[in-house]
This record gives sequence, C-alpha cells and structure tokens, in this order.
Amino acid sequence: MTAAILPLLVDSVQPEAVLGVDTHKDVHVAAVTDHLGRVKGSEAFPATAAGYVELLSWAGEFGDIRRAGVEGTGSYGAGLCRFLQAQGVEVIEVNRPDRAKRRSRGKNDTVDAEAAAQAVVSERATAVPKSGDGPVEQIRVYKMARDSAVKARKQAINQLKAILINADPALREQLSGLGRAALVTACVGLDDTKHAGGAAVLHTLRTLARRVKALAAEAADLAKRMEALVKRVAPALLEEHGVGVDSAACLLVAAGDNPERLADEAAFAALCGVSPVERSSGKTHRHRLNRGGDRQANAALFRIVLTRLRGEPRTVTYIERRTAQGKTKREIIRCLKRYLARHLFNIIQHAMATQPDSAAA
Repeated sequence: MTAAILPLLVDSVQPEAVLGVDTHKDVHVAAVTDHLGRVKGSEAFPATAAGYVELLSWAGEFGDIRRAGVEGTGSYGAGLCRFLQAQGVEVIEVNRPDRAKRRSRGKNDTVDAEAAAQAVVSERATAVPKSGDGPVEQIRVYKMARDSAVKARKQAINQLKAILINADPALREQLSGLGRAALVTACVGLDDTKHAGGAAVLHTLRTLARRVKALAAEAADLAKRMEALVKRVAPALLEEHGVGVDSAACLLVAAGDNPERLADEAAFAALCGVSPVERSSGKTHRHRLNRGGDRQANAALFRIVLTRLRGEPRTVTYIERRTAQGKTKREIIRCLKRYLARHLFNIIQHAMATQPDSAAA
C-alpha cells in the first residue's frame, strides 16, 4: 500500500521554478526558469497591484516559486519586491548583465528577465534588497526632498543676484551692500512706485525673493522631520564626534531598514565605497581607491573624518602615528574612512536590531 501511495505523493510535489523580472515604469517583463536555468516561459505584465498578482499567478503555473531575481528593487521594482516578499518569495537583487554577455546575446527586456532568473539559479546574484518599508525609508524621502529644496533655493538666489547686476544703477547700489538674508527681505518688499528699474525687473526680483523664502521654510521643515526620525532610529549615531543629522541620514539610508542583509561590516564598507580594491598582477601587489558604492555615504564619511581631524583625540593620535610611518594625509584619510565605516555600522546595526515595532509605523 505504501508503494502505491508514494508515486502519488511525488507527482503532487511541484518542482521549483525561479522567477526573473526586468522592471520598468509601466510594464514588468517576467521570465521563469527551472532549477537548472532552462527557460520555461516569458510574459509582460502591467506594473500595477493587479499586475503583480497576475504575474505571480502566471509564474506559479511553471512550478513552485520560492526565489525571484528582480532588477531595480530600489526604483521601478520596489512595489513588486514588497509584494513578492509579502507572498513568501525570497527576492534577490540582480544587477544588469555584464557587457560582454550583452554584446554576444544582444539586449531586450525578455533577455534581461531570463538573465535575472539565471543569475539567481547560478548564485551569481545573492544580494538581499532593502526592505524600504520602515523609518529609514522615510528618512530617505525627507532627505531627497530637502536636498532638492536646498538646491532650488541656491539657484533662485543666484538668479536674483544675476538679475540685480543688470538692474537700474540706483536700485543695484541700494541692494548690493546687503547680506543674503537682508537682500531677500528687501527684494520681497520692493514697491513699483518707489523704485525705478522697470516693472519686469522689480516683479522678477520679488518673485525670486518669495521663492527663496518659501524654499528655505520648506527645507527647514523637512530637515526638522528628518532630524526627529534620525534621533528616534539611531540616537547613538548622533553622539559620535563629527556625525551630524545629514551625515547620519546618509549612512542610515545606505544601510537601509534591514542592515542585517549585509554580511558584515566589510560589506557595508564596500557599499560606501571605502574598501580598497585589489589590483595585483604578477609580481605587482597593490590596492587602488574604490570608486564604486554609495557616493553620498562616502561623502558623509569624508565629512566626519575631516571634522575629527580638527580635535578628536584618537584621530589626532592616529594621524601622528601614521604620518611618522610615512603615510600621506590622503592615505591616512582613506584608512580613517574605512575604520569609521566599521565603527558606525556596528552602531547602526545595534540601533536597528533594538528598534521597537512602533518605529516602523
């Protein structure tokens, strides 16, 4: 009787299939392979909530979908990534295929989707994507909007000063000696009946000045919200010498809401672009600067190091010791950035591991 039941049990077990998705703004192209990487089918689906359900249902016809390789998990594929994870599918972040392979096979969305699935099967792709559903994601959104407001404010100020150069001499002389804040305030209060220089110039100066004030208020509000979140997520980070809110936000965004996805502090250092890259060949053994990684996080580590150079005792002692060994200041800063990445990642990891559930609300 047992022998008769066994074939039925074997037939009822679905073979594993692997999903690969090339994501775009409006359409996601999916491909399914078996556990050996052989393509079973491909199809395009709309990038909507209903499209996600349809995509997973279609892929399930080829086997048990336990793993999925998705391109662009931090942009166009973010919604699909969260949906698949909610359905119990392990999502793996896949980079674009290497250029040599693209030259030999060509490039289209179906080929990219198939390559994504095959990268998961061969275990060439192993990166776990950011979850993007917690307080760090909120910090990222606030920071992006604040940086945009600050940039637009600078552009408006520069435009205001450029217009003032060609304005009526009397108006230019009246405003040229003012500081930035006083200049903006004065331009807001310009009156056509009291100032010469043309209606277009006066109106534009008022408009730009009001824009500067509005953008400054917007940036301040976003900065305040970002600071509150950073203090709630990782207050110990701000206690470190030289770590301000903006730098802390950059490092938290690089680590994500799930820093446990990173194997160790060396992975975080590589993510920030502060890990040396080996470039040895034959009898030559050397390392070069890592030009990859998150450049905003890299810049944040650089700012922190520069601040520590001016008075943090351990840093000053380290500089003196390494200088005596013949290291240049540039080399010492690179070493400090690497050590700092290790130290701050441990703080971030501990802070995220002890986050209460309410922090993700």
